[in-house]
Amino acid sequence: MEPSCGSRGPGPAAAAVAAVLPAGGSGERLGGATPKQFCTVQGRPLVSYTVGAMERISWISHIIVVVSPENIEKMNSIVEKYGHKRVTIVRGGVTRHRSIFNGLKVFAENNFSNQLLQKPEVVIIHDAVRPFVEEDILSKVVMAAKDHGAAGAIRPLVSTVIASAADGFLDHSLERARYRASEMPQAFLFDIIYEAYQQCTDYDLDYGTECLHLALKYCKTNAKLVEGTADLWKVTYKRDLYAAESIIKGNLSQQVCIITNVKEDVAQVNFLLHESLKSRIKVEAVSVTLSKNDGQLQDIFSGQCYNFVCISDKKYAVEETQKLVDMLEKSNTPLLYPVVLISVHLDVSENTSCSIGMEELTRIKKFAREVKKKNILLYGILFQYKSAKEGQSQSTEEKDES
Repeated sequence: MEPSCGSRGPGPAAAAVAAVLPAGGSGERLGGATPKQFCTVQGRPLVSYTVGAMERISWISHIIVVVSPENIEKMNSIVEKYGHKRVTIVRGGVTRHRSIFNGLKVFAENNFSNQLLQKPEVVIIHDAVRPFVEEDILSKVVMAAKDHGAAGAIRPLVSTVIASAADGFLDHSLERARYRASEMPQAFLFDIIYEAYQQCTDYDLDYGTECLHLALKYCKTNAKLVEGTADLWKVTYKRDLYAAESIIKGNLSQQVCIITNVKEDVAQVNFLLHESLKSRIKVEAVSVTLSKNDGQLQDIFSGQCYNFVCISDKKYAVEETQKLVDMLEKSNTPLLYPVVLISVHLDVSENTSCSIGMEELTRIKKFAREVKKKNILLYGILFQYKSAKEGQSQSTEEKDES
C-alpha cells in the first residue's frame, strides 16, 4: 500500500536520512560477560565498525546509537577514542522495540533529548552487530522506503523451517522456496515508523522483533523487500566473532590509501596510480599538505586502513615519512595487523640518472628496521618522473625495501 505522506526524489541524497542502531543487547547467546556489540575484533569494538560503515556514507546526516544505561559511558568513550562523527548516544529500553522507539524520539520529543535533532524524511534501522553493511544496499532500501513507505533487506532461507507438535514430533514444514529470512538494514519514512511505534501495544514493544511488521500492522504500509547480500549476517555466537575477524582482515588487505601533497606533478602521479589500481582494489586518494598536521589525514589513520602509499617530490624525505609514522602511532588504529607504508619519492629534476647515496640508503634502511618493530612495514621507492607536458615519463627500479 502506498504511504499517504512522504516525498519522492531521485536518490538518497535528495532526502534527509538518519540511522538508528540498536546496541542494547546483553549478548547472552555469545556466552561471555561482554555484550557482543562491545567485543573487540582486531582490537576494535564491533559497534565501532558498524558506526564507521554508516559514517562513511555522506548522505546519512545523523547516526543514533541506542545502548543500555550501564553502557552509555562505554559508548561515549568509543565515540571519542575512534573519532566518530555525527553520532548521538541514546539510553535504551528494556527490549529491542523500546530501544528503537527511544532512538526515534530524539527527532520528535523535546523532553526526551537535550537537543532535538532535525527530523529526517527516511530513517534506517540497522543492528549494531551487523558491521559489513555497504552503501549499495543502504541506498536501495532508502529509495524503496521513499517509494513505498517501508523496505527491508531479505535473504534466502538456508534451512527448511519446521513446526513441532506438542508431543515433540514433526507437525509440518514450510516450503522453503516461498519464504525469506528478514535481515537488516530496513528503512522507513520517519512519520510512518514513528506513528507505528506510538500506536504499539505493550505486548508488541516487549515481545516483538520485526519492525516491518509494525509498519504493516499499525500503518497498513506494505514493505518493499530488497534482495540483500550474503554479508548482512548478524554476529550472534562466539564463532561469528572469528568469522568477522577473518572478513575484516580480508577487507583490509583489499584497500589502500594514496596520500600526496597538492603539487601538480605529484597530483598527476596520484591520478595515474589511482586509475591503475581502482579496478583491482578499493582505493582512496587524498591530497593534503604533508608538512602540516592535517585533520583529514588523522581521520584516515583512525579509520582502520592498513595500506598506504605516500607520494612526495622530495627525493629522500625520511622526515615526511617519519611524520606519517608518528601520526599513525598517535591514532587509535590498533597495530595488531601489519601496516604497509610505501613511501614513493619522485625525482622531477632534469638529471638523466636516478641514484641514491650510500649514506642516505643506510639511513632509510635503519628507519625501516625501527618501524618494523612497531608492526609497520616500510618500503621505499625512488621514481624518476617527467610530466606529460614534457612528453615522457620514466621510472627506475625500487631502491629500498624493508
